[in-house]
Amino acid sequence: MTGTRPAGDGPAGLGAREVTLGYGDREVIRRLTVDVPAERITVIVGPNACGKSTLLRGLARLLAPTGGVVHLDGRDLRHLPTRQVATKLGILPQHPVAPEGITVADLVGRGRYPHQGWLRRWTAADDEAVAAALQVTGTLELARRPVDELSGGQRQRVWIAMALAQRTRILLLDEPTTYLDVTHQVEVLDLLTDLNRQRQVTILLVLHDLNLSCRYADHLIVVKEGELVAEGPPAQVITSALVSDVFGLDNRVVDDPVSGTPMVVPIGRHHRGNEAAAVPDPMIASFTTSAGVEKG
Repeated sequence: MTGTRPAGDGPAGLGAREVTLGYGDREVIRRLTVDVPAERITVIVGPNACGKSTLLRGLARLLAPTGGVVHLDGRDLRHLPTRQVATKLGILPQHPVAPEGITVADLVGRGRYPHQGWLRRWTAADDEAVAAALQVTGTLELARRPVDELSGGQRQRVWIAMALAQRTRILLLDEPTTYLDVTHQVEVLDLLTDLNRQRQVTILLVLHDLNLSCRYADHLIVVKEGELVAEGPPAQVITSALVSDVFGLDNRVVDDPVSGTPMVVPIGRHHRGNEAAAVPDPMIASFTTSAGVEKG
């Protein structure tokens, strides 16, 4: 993966102003204003059915707002030509569907369509983009196989490869670690981090895992019942009180021993007796050590 910037000049600007999104008469997101920091990794978090995916769909122009404006580089997203949007926004929806019988290489190659002219002439640049996307996602050996023969985890990596082949300045992914075991979850998030750091791609994704979100996000957007609760760096946003309020989870927030980012430790009904021993209060530990209290 090279250090060259994807299509377009300057940092990408994506955001929403007083946007309302929903399905039919049901409002899911209400008058929400948010900006996605350029050239950073932003993660949308929140409980089930809070509007995370709906917000991402609105920012991706997959769902038209019923109020407010979604803007891209200072322009109303609704008024931009589809091909122009496709060269700036790469999108991986939550449940993508591949045409029956299509091979991995052909599916990933579809990510190049926005960059081709009306005659859709394939170029060496298209070959390079597809090969690089297959390589970095570990799917090169699957190139000739039909997508519908792959496992769930393999298919997910192939869809990510297609989004990478598009080589846009902004990449939006709805739960990209779905179907993946923990090893491949970390590999995918490491891959997205490489993409962000090496090519300055703005990345916005929805994740369920709070601790992985805190590890990999530069910026968190916390949503509850269709409204913005908090946003900012994980260290400033994630507190025990916020997690309790948003997720209804009794918890402790400690420092992740690997990354130093916030780590949410659920308590649950069956482990309250061990809570203090498992996560000691630093103030108590400091006092007992300085007072020479022996463990008995």
